[in-house]
Amino acid sequence: MKRTIKKVAVIGSGIMGSGIACHFANIGVEVLLLDVIPNALTETEEKKGLTLENKAVRNRLVNEHLTTALKSKPSPIYHSSFASRITTGNTTDDMALIATCDWIIEVVVERLDIKKIVFEQIDKFRKPGTLVTSNTSGIPIHFMSEGRSEDFQQHFCGTHFFNPARYLKLFEIIPGPKTSTEVLDFLNGYGEKFLGKTSVVAKDTPAFIGNRIGIFGIMSLFHQVKEMGLTIEEVDKLTGPVIGRPKSATFRTVDVVGLDTLVHVANGIYENCPTDEAHNLFKLPDFINKMMENKWLGSKTGQGFYKKEGKDILSLDLDTLEYRPNKKASFQTLELTKTIDKPIDRFKVLVKGKDKAGDFYRKNFAAMFAYCSNRIPEITDAFYKIDDAMKAGFGWENGPFEIWDAIGVEKGIEIMKAEGYEPATWVNEMLATGTTSFYSVKDGATYFYAIPSKSAEKIPRQDAFIILNNIRENKKIWNNSDSIITDLGDGIINLEFTSKMNSIGAGVLQGINKAIDIAEKEYNGLVIGNQGTNYSVGANLAMIFMMAVEQEYDELNAAIKMFQNTMMRCRYSSIPVIAAPHGMTLGGGCELTMHADKAVAAAETYIGLVEFGVGLIPGGGGSKEMALRAADTFRKNDVELNVLQEYFLTVGMAKVATSAYEAYDLGILQKHKDIVVVNRDRQIATAKQVALQMAEQGYTQPTARKDIKVLGKQALGMFLVGTDQMEAGKYISEHDKKIANKLAYVMAGGDLSESTLVSEQYLLDLEREAFLSLTAERKTLERIQFMLTKGKPLRN
Repeated sequence: MKRTIKKVAVIGSGIMGSGIACHFANIGVEVLLLDVIPNALTETEEKKGLTLENKAVRNRLVNEHLTTALKSKPSPIYHSSFASRITTGNTTDDMALIATCDWIIEVVVERLDIKKIVFEQIDKFRKPGTLVTSNTSGIPIHFMSEGRSEDFQQHFCGTHFFNPARYLKLFEIIPGPKTSTEVLDFLNGYGEKFLGKTSVVAKDTPAFIGNRIGIFGIMSLFHQVKEMGLTIEEVDKLTGPVIGRPKSATFRTVDVVGLDTLVHVANGIYENCPTDEAHNLFKLPDFINKMMENKWLGSKTGQGFYKKEGKDILSLDLDTLEYRPNKKASFQTLELTKTIDKPIDRFKVLVKGKDKAGDFYRKNFAAMFAYCSNRIPEITDAFYKIDDAMKAGFGWENGPFEIWDAIGVEKGIEIMKAEGYEPATWVNEMLATGTTSFYSVKDGATYFYAIPSKSAEKIPRQDAFIILNNIRENKKIWNNSDSIITDLGDGIINLEFTSKMNSIGAGVLQGINKAIDIAEKEYNGLVIGNQGTNYSVGANLAMIFMMAVEQEYDELNAAIKMFQNTMMRCRYSSIPVIAAPHGMTLGGGCELTMHADKAVAAAETYIGLVEFGVGLIPGGGGSKEMALRAADTFRKNDVELNVLQEYFLTVGMAKVATSAYEAYDLGILQKHKDIVVVNRDRQIATAKQVALQMAEQGYTQPTARKDIKVLGKQALGMFLVGTDQMEAGKYISEHDKKIANKLAYVMAGGDLSESTLVSEQYLLDLEREAFLSLTAERKTLERIQFMLTKGKPLRN
C-alpha cells in the first residue's frame, strides 16, 4: 500500500508540539495544531467583553504557543511564509477535523492518564489506517495503546523528535506490541527522506536510545566532576569541540536544555531500570538537588551552572555552590592535539595523556564503552543505532563505538579493565572471530559487526547516500593539501575542500581549476561539495591580510584576479558544475555557489556575502554577480533604482540567510534554478544526479555576458546621498561609508552618464580595483586582524 502524507495533526502546542508543527510546515505539509481551551479569561479578554465561548478565547493557548515559537531564535521555520501552512484549533471544538489527517502526533504533557484520554478521543474521530504516534520521551509505548481498537494499535507507535525539531536530526521510532511492519518501514523512510532526519528504530525501554545513553554520559560526568576535583569550565573544555561535541559541551548544554528536563529523565531511568548495572549513577548528586531547590535551572531561570551578570559570565563552584568569575581551563594533553584537525584522530592521543585530562578521558570512555556494550540487546540489537542516536540527537561528531574503534577495540578494553570495567560478552566474542573493529568499509558502504550472525553486515538504508569518507581512499583522482578530487561514478567527479574551515586559498583555487580541467577532458560533470560541518567560511583572510600588510599589491591583485577567473570558470566551462552548499557558506563560499550552474543546497544553509564585516566588498565576483542579478530582474516600467537598492543592501548589510529558502529572498539562490534538499546525507548523491541529468540533456557551455544593464550616475548619486544620511544619523561610521561607496561604484557600473549595457569583465575589473583599494586602508586591516584574532567583527 502506498502511503502519502498530505496533512498532519499535532495535538499539544507547547515548545515541542509547535516545533514539530513548524517542521512539517517546513517540508510543505499542511498542519492542524490543536490544544486545550483555557478555563479562565485574561484581564484583556474581560475588558474586551469576551466570554469563554468566543473562538479567539478558545484558541488562545494554541495561538499564543505558536506565535511564541515563531518568534523564537533560532527560528523553527525555514521561511516566515511557511507558517501559513499551519491551522490552529482546540481539542474541544475541532477534534473531528483529525478525520482529514493522514498522521496524528500526540505531544501533550508527559502523563500517562492524560495521554490515554487524548488517544481515546483520537480513536473516536480518526479514519481507519491513519497513523497515530506519540512524541513521549520516556513513557512506555505499550501502556498507551492499551484498550484501543485493533486498527489503532496496528498504526500506533512512538515517534520521538528531539528539541528543537528543526535542528536536531534524531527521530526515534518505538514500536508498540501490535505496530505493523508496514508502519515502521514507512516511518523509517519518511523520517529520513522527507523530514531530513536520522531514523532510528528503538526498543520500548526507558528513555529509548538517545536519552538513555546521553543522560548516562551526563550523570557520569556529574559524579566524576566531584571525584576528580574538576571545575565546570574544565569539564566543558574537555567535553566540547576538542572531542567533536558542541561548543556548549556539558554544563552549558544542561543550562540551555534546562536542569529540570534532565532531572526528569534521569529520575525516570532510576525508577524504571532497577537492574541497570549503573543504577546508582542515575541518583542525583547533592549539588543537583540543591540547584533544583534553588530553581537554578539554567537559561529559563536566568542562572544554572553559569550566570550572566552584566557583561560577565560567572561559573558555579560545585563545592561552595556560590558563583565566581570564570576560570580559563587548560591541559597539556589538549595542547598535543592542536595540530590534529579531525576529532576522530585525537582520541588515541587523548587517552594517553599523562595529566588530569588523560585521567578524565580514560575514566570517561571506560565507563561509556562498558555501559553502551551492555545495553545490547536491551535497547537495540545493533550497536550502530547507538552511534546514530548520539550523533543525531546530541550533536556528537562520533558515536561511542566509532570512538572505541578509533582508540582500538583491544586498547579500549585495556583502559576499561584498568578502571574496573568489563566489556559485554559479545565484544570478546567479536574479537575471538578475528574481527578487530566494530565497523568496516567495503565498496563505498559502511558495514557493522552483527552480533546474531557474528559477521559484518551492511548498514541498511545507505544506498541513497554517497559517503565521501568511504570512497575517498579508493576513488581519489588527484589531491593537494587543500582539496581532493574523487570519482563519484557515472562520469561525475567531486571536488572536496580540506583546508581549515574549508576556507578558499590558493590550494582550493588550484583544486577547482584542476577539477574542471579533468572533467572537461574525461568526465561529464563536476560537483563541488564536502561533508564537513560547514561548506566554506570564505576566502583565506590570513593570506589577504599578510599580503596587504606587506603592501604586496601586485601579488594581491593577481590573487584576486585568480579568484575571479576561477569563479567565472565555474560558470563558463564545457561541463555542468554543481555547488552543494550547507552550514556556513560565507563570502567566497557564497560567491562559488552563485557562479555554479546550479546549487543543490541543504535546507540548513546559512549563506551570505559578509565581506563588509572585515572592511571589504565581495571581490571574487560577488559584487558583479549582485549587480548582474539585479539587472536581470529589471522589468518594463520598474523603478530600477529600487530593485538595485535591494541587492545593494543585501551586500552592504552583510545579510546572511538563515536557511536555503531565505536565500531565495536575498537573490543568492534563484528559484527555478537552484534546489533545496532537507536531508544533508542525501546532498552529494542528489547533486551527482543533477549533474548527470544536465549532462544527459545536452549541456552547452554558456557564452559570457555583455548585456548587463547598469544605471551609472543615476544610481551612484542615490547611493552616495543615502550613505551620507546614514553617517550623519550615526547609523554607520566614516569607514562604513567609504566601503559602501566603493560597493555603490561597482554596482552602479561606475559614474557613467546614462544607463549602459556592460560586460561581466567590466564589472569584475571595477570590483577588483575597489577591493584592492580597501586593502590599503588602515581601518580595513584593523577589521581583518580583529576577525582573525577574536573571531568577531570590529566596528571602527
